[in-house]
Formats: sequence, structure tokens, C-alpha cells
Amino acid sequence: MKSSHILGLNARSQHFTFSANTRQGKLIAKSKILTARHLRKLHIPTPKIYKKFFKPQDIFDFDWNTLPSSFALKPSKGLGGGGIIVIKRKSRDGKFWTTTTKEKITADDMKLHVLDILEGAFSTGSVPDSAFIQEYVGRHKAFTRYAYRGTPDIRVIVYNKVPVMAMLRLPTKESGGRANVHQGAIAVGIDMATGITTKAVWHGKPIKYKPETNRKLSGIKIPQWTDVLAIAAKCTDIPGLGYMGVDIVMHPERGPMILEINSQPGLQIQLANGSGLKKRLERVEDLDVVDHEEGVKIARAIFSERFPDRAKPQETIKAVEEIFIKNKEGRKQKVLAKIDTGAWSSAIDTKLARKMGIYSKARNKTTRRKLSALGEEYRPVINVVMWIAGKRIKTLMTVADRSKLRYPVIIGRVDLDGFLINPIISKNQRVKAKKW
Repeated sequence: MKSSHILGLNARSQHFTFSANTRQGKLIAKSKILTARHLRKLHIPTPKIYKKFFKPQDIFDFDWNTLPSSFALKPSKGLGGGGIIVIKRKSRDGKFWTTTTKEKITADDMKLHVLDILEGAFSTGSVPDSAFIQEYVGRHKAFTRYAYRGTPDIRVIVYNKVPVMAMLRLPTKESGGRANVHQGAIAVGIDMATGITTKAVWHGKPIKYKPETNRKLSGIKIPQWTDVLAIAAKCTDIPGLGYMGVDIVMHPERGPMILEINSQPGLQIQLANGSGLKKRLERVEDLDVVDHEEGVKIARAIFSERFPDRAKPQETIKAVEEIFIKNKEGRKQKVLAKIDTGAWSSAIDTKLARKMGIYSKARNKTTRRKLSALGEEYRPVINVVMWIAGKRIKTLMTVADRSKLRYPVIIGRVDLDGFLINPIISKNQRVKAKKW
């Protein structure tokens, strides 16, 4: 992972959180109750809320015996899992409940806990807060062997309607059954294209197996991965939120549900994936993404990290290369391309893209803002699979009329990692370029 690709705290706060999120959006994300209200308006699945507490009288007016056997008691504005009590079962005589950490608590204990929440014991700056009781989701069978007692969740970073990075957070004995990395949960990176886990970290250090077991943490298949990405991307329909971390739980019967949203998500996800977040955010920053469905397609097309065909380190390529691009039929088609380190992204000629069947004006609606000698314009963007010196690359290319230019394709810096460029262009290459 290159240091230039890593997103730091200052860049996250100043460039992404500040510029992409409005004050309204941050207030919505800060309150779990407000977040749930907006999710319901957008018909995005979220665990049911049984009861809300806004003032002390609400506590004493509520009949605690009406609660189901399992549930979660939470502060609305709590951070890092603080103040959350997860109830696993109720005793047969109905006198107490057992938590996921096997503690026994009574209704009186919970009343006192809610009073602490209302007084701000778990909120930033100790400001008064509200509390709520939410449905307990439980563990999906896909994670039973990997999670300790509590409910695992999936954190997805979304920017400009595109899911750019994800990780699975697995509760441990140390974390008390909570899926919070700061409290000792395991963070496992997820390949965006397939939904299969790749690398894992625990306390910031790489691990291969679940602690004290021989269960590999790579190769776990996330159920309903397309739905996970879809509901995460749809959260950008909440007013004022363009950059966020979406926490998703997998209900055993009803599938993925949004648990909460963070307008300033932590950065440990980079360690879990062994990949820098900054570079991924920059790749989608200037795209004009039509909707969240298109955002998911983009994510799966360009952020595949699990099975990359890597070029040899520092492999040298020429300033003009014969590359291969996959056409509509899935065949490799040879194309002459200019390696242009002065360009950020890659581009392809309109007629060539249409001839290959990989571009259609009616089908490809995502655009990117480009500045040229003619001024500002928005160019179509398409998903492309290509091979440079044997290295398979998934990328986004802008589509433009290049009929008056020497080369039908240019390859920008974003697709040139791991290559050295020989700047000399041979006479033979110039002749080929004139014939394209």
C-alpha cells in the first residue's frame, strides 16, 4: 500500500467530510433515531425500533414486560459502541434478562441505564441525549463460526453514490460481542466485485485465522453482496450526505439492514483491505453518477482487489503500447494506445468504443467533468477491461472523439501503477498510429 494512496485524518475531515456532507446531513448521521426515520422514508431496510425515550417520564410510563426476549438498548448519539446493551434472552420467570456477555440485568437496571443516556453519559461533550430499544438482529449462519456471540456487521464506505471500500467486522471475546474495532473486534477486508473476504487485521496487525482457532478469515462469502452494496449506495439519497460509512447487519431471514451511518467513518478499513482509500475516492470524485444502481456497477467494475493479474514490479512499457481491450463478445481486441502520464484518467475514441460494442449513448449515462482547450465539458464514462503488458486492469474510460488525434486510446496515470515508461516512440509506432 503506497503512502500517497492512504487517506489521513486531516484529508478525510477537510476534503471529504466537510465538502461532501452538509450540516443537515451530519446531524442526521449523528442521531441513530433520525437516521432510522430517513431510512424508513426511503424504504431502506433497518431493524425495527420498539421504543424511544426522550425524557425521564418516558422511562416510567413504559411497560418493560412488553419487550421481546431479545433486543438492543442504545443511546441515539453514542460513539464507538458506548452505552449499548444487547439482550440475548429473558429468564423463564421474567425477572431478568441475559446480555450477550452473559450478564444478568433487571428492568430497574435498564431504567437507570436509560437515565444515564438521557443525561449524556455516552454522548460527545456529555450533552443530553435520547435512547431507544431496537430489534436484535442476531447472527447470519454464514458468520456463526467466525463471530463471538454478538452480531457481525459490514462497514461500507460510500462516496458520490459509489461504494468504494468495505470490511466485515467480527465480534470477539475481548470486544464483548460488539463489532467495534476499537474494542477488539476483527476487521476483515472485502473484495468489492465478489463480496469475498481477503485480508484481516486485529489490533492493527495482520492475522490469517480467527484467534485461538484454525478458521481462515479469508475466503468468507458475504451473502446477498449485491443487495449489501445497493442499500449502502442508496443512503446517498439522505439529504446532505455524500461521503459516509454505512454499517450493515445481515438478518438471518430478511437479509441486509442498515444499522447506522457515520458521516466521518474511521480509517482502519484501509488496513483491513491493504489498500489506500484516498486513491479510490479520487477515482470517483469527478464522476457524474446517474443513480446508486450505476454506482454499484462502477464499484464492482473498478475496485476488484482479490484476484488481480499483477505485472512484475517496475515493468517497463513503451510510450506507445499495443494493448488489448475486451469487446462486447468478451474477446480481446488489439488497440494502439498512448501512455500519457500527463493525463489522470484513460480515454477511448467514440467510434472505436461503439465498434467494439462497449459504448452506447442510451446505455452509458455516467459522465465525468473534463477541462480542455475548448472549456468545460461532460464526457461519457464506460467500464473497460484491458491488458497492458499482460497485466489485466479494470478501469473507467472517458469516451470522446479522437478521430483527429494520433492514437485512439490514451492510458492515464490512474492505470499505470507498477510500470516504468520508456518515452521513446519508434518510427514504426508512428506509422501504425496514422493508420488507425
